[in-house]
Amino acid sequence: MSTEQDVRRLATALPQVTEGTSYATPAFYVAGKIFARLHEDNGVLVLWRESLEDREALIAADPDKFFTTDHYRGHPSVLVRLKHVDPAELHELLSEAWQARVPGRASAD
Repeated sequence: MSTEQDVRRLATALPQVTEGTSYATPAFYVAGKIFARLHEDNGVLVLWRESLEDREALIAADPDKFFTTDHYRGHPSVLVRLKHVDPAELHELLSEAWQARVPGRASAD
């Protein structure tokens, strides 16, 4: 299980990340581009993905963990239930979201 504190700790540890807000919730940006934010629903994280196909693959693989809503139709973001994600997987998911938004070929490692 991961918490909102885990999200903040792991997201802000990535290079060039700043914290701000989006939809009045904490959001994380790289080079001015959002890559993750806490959703209005407690315990849910919105993560940018590389593509719609990537998002759909995650949802198909584990619909208890990953989902979407009509608001994100046609957008490469996935919603993540934090209670189903351990901190190691959360780190991987945040790194992938960061990589999808960072300019150039930077590495999160």
